Amino acid sequence: MAILVTGGAGYIGSHTVLALLERGDEVVVVDNLSNASRESLNRVAELAGKAPVTCIGDVRDTSLLRTLFARHDITDVIHFAGLKSVSESISQPLAYYENNVLGTVALLGEMQHAGVHSLIFSSSATVYGTPEKVPLDEQCLTAGTTNPYGTSKLMAEQILRDFSRAQPRFTITCLRYFNPVGAHRSGKIGEDPRGIPNNLVPYISQVAIGKLDCLSVYGNDYPTRDGTGVRDYIHVMDLACGHLAALDHQPEDGAFRAINLGTGTGYSVLELIGAFEKEAGRKVNYRIAPRRPGDIAECWSDPSLAHRLLGWRATHSLDDMIRDTWNWQKKNPQGYQA
Repeated sequence: MAILVTGGAGYIGSHTVLALLERGDEVVVVDNLSNASRESLNRVAELAGKAPVTCIGDVRDTSLLRTLFARHDITDVIHFAGLKSVSESISQPLAYYENNVLGTVALLGEMQHAGVHSLIFSSSATVYGTPEKVPLDEQCLTAGTTNPYGTSKLMAEQILRDFSRAQPRFTITCLRYFNPVGAHRSGKIGEDPRGIPNNLVPYISQVAIGKLDCLSVYGNDYPTRDGTGVRDYIHVMDLACGHLAALDHQPEDGAFRAINLGTGTGYSVLELIGAFEKEAGRKVNYRIAPRRPGDIAECWSDPSLAHRLLGWRATHSLDDMIRDTWNWQKKNPQGYQA
């Protein structure tokens, strides 16, 4: 029996593949490497002492998927494959709907054909749009998304919900991540953005290492404790463990469910900068810039449902997240391209 991981060479995917291999699961990875490097899986194999079966290809290629399902005894699918930049989605919305929505539809069709009925979907807290309250729980409205990336995740969730009603044998879990950060404690695998990072923590780490000159802090006049935006940051290894917990705690009769994965604690931009300066022992240059359209003051999770249903909770502190990010950055100043 094997677990198919789409997008398994990417940031969260590679850490989850490592966690699966370390506990003894057989893993099949399909990834088109558009947002990833094959080197990540080489390092996963080194850390785990065994390699996943790896296929370089696109999740929208139904003939490829059909071949993988025929060749391997796949029992579960974890679906990470997709595009993930909020800013890029605004300028290239069609690419996001094609990859994130149509890719999910193609995968569902081939799972149905193969008789594989268990799916863990990589969703996002962006499906909540502008939060109606904080902390956010799963009963909050999912509407009013502020960018095509978030809308593509929301559309995929709705498709999965409708599909599960029509196919009651399927068990579908949507894991809504908040802000993944950190790296494996070894420093062998981590987040390797291509070009200028879209996310705050890798941007801070690249400024700290000297790869980038200065961080722009967008807005210091929000109604928060220091005027900068507050977010819920979660260690990538906690996310990986969340996927394993979702696999291990599935309803027996099939169901659709959406579950937050976060820490339940919010940290501001300036607090992250301060924590990074303390860990790195060096100054992180930043400047205050105007707010960006669509940004919100604060957003963090209520992760209690994950604990009730999955027996899961985040265990890594902010210091752990910053330490492991900096360890990865120091050991891999050019990412996997060194």
